[in-house]
Amino acid sequence: MSPFEALYGKSYRTPLCWSEVRERVLLGPEIIDETTQNVQVIKSNLKAAQDRQKSLADRHTTDRVYKVGNWVFLKLSQWRGVVRFGKKGKLSPTFIRPYQITERVGEVACRLALPSKLAKLHNVFHECMLHHYVADPLHVIPPQPLEINPDLTYDKEPVTMLDWKKKVLRNKTVRLVKVLWRNHSVEKAT
Repeated sequence: MSPFEALYGKSYRTPLCWSEVRERVLLGPEIIDETTQNVQVIKSNLKAAQDRQKSLADRHTTDRVYKVGNWVFLKLSQWRGVVRFGKKGKLSPTFIRPYQITERVGEVACRLALPSKLAKLHNVFHECMLHHYVADPLHVIPPQPLEINPDLTYDKEPVTMLDWKKKVLRNKTVRLVKVLWRNHSVEKAT
């Protein structure tokens, strides 16, 4: 069946036969008047549906106001298979670290102060690619002192065991332990 028939439960009729089959025969100006009335009803129904969809969409939108000096996250476009910032595919970050807005370019574009590492990128972005950064003192991680040996290496010392499990092989069972090392974050535990 057609999508119209699946949605409304009856088959679609062309403007030439709005009435039921064998009900009556329209000739002359009567068919034009009836077709015009039906077109007006369809237009009003479409307008009502569009207004309803717009009101639902407008509930989720906010007006973004970015000023010079604000800090914003930069949104990356999600390209499949492109490695960005150490992650690939769907594990790649959506937004990257906060950058400061240096100037407004037009009504909907901002110039960001990008580091030299991102010098190949154009530094003007549309507002839809930005997200407000709310500064929080808890976001700043204080650096920990690192004791470096004369040969420019440092000693790895285990701090704690984060997790353990037993891996069963064919003939034996091996115990695996996840260790948190000093001067490393939880993500770098091995």
